[in-house]
Amino acid sequence: MKRIGVLSDTHGKLRDEVVEILKGCDAILHAGDINTPQVLEKLREIGPLYVVRGNADKEWAEGLPETLSEEICGLRVFMVHNKKHMPKETGDYDLVVYGHSHKYEEHREKDCLYLNPGSCGPRRFSLSVTIAVVEVEKGEIRVVRKEIAQDVQAVSVSRKRRRAAEESGRVEEEPFSAERLHSILRDVDKGKSVSEIAAKYGIPEETTGQICRLYLTHPGIDAAGVRDKMGLPRDR
Repeated sequence: MKRIGVLSDTHGKLRDEVVEILKGCDAILHAGDINTPQVLEKLREIGPLYVVRGNADKEWAEGLPETLSEEICGLRVFMVHNKKHMPKETGDYDLVVYGHSHKYEEHREKDCLYLNPGSCGPRRFSLSVTIAVVEVEKGEIRVVRKEIAQDVQAVSVSRKRRRAAEESGRVEEEPFSAERLHSILRDVDKGKSVSEIAAKYGIPEETTGQICRLYLTHPGIDAAGVRDKMGLPRDR
């Protein structure tokens, strides 16, 4: 049996749990938004790597292809970062891989498996941190969805904030309301650092960094767009 590790949207963060899952895989597919060459260096140490460039991969990644079409572990594979850029006809492939949304998706169309492994980089609040392993045996394909345990830091901060609100008897402001996100984005425009913004609003630095990256790498995005990409519900 051959095993293919499939991941996407690491955004500069390669978790130890992800490395452990990838060990022993015959090939690794990364569907873009890598953010740093160091992630690729670490992945190449684990096994044969196939990668495409994502929208957040800037000058350093100019040599990376935007699409990939290869035979890997006996499968005809097509890979692209954003499925909007997928060709209309994919009937010649056994496996089509994409990313970008940070949301795990898996479905079949005729003989082709379409797979978005989700994101295994920084967490978006309502979305799981996921990676997939494609197992190939005697022409049959099976996908194993792997979910990474919830970030301890984010949970700890959230619990502390809720506890402080309960003890003071006040109703805590929803931490990612549209109004607060507007304020955070204004501070980004003013050139404030991630640590300064995190301290000001009492949110984890990893979360603050995620908001800043979304804002800076998606020109024209507003607070509502940030909420959507993080998977947060809109204000009622």
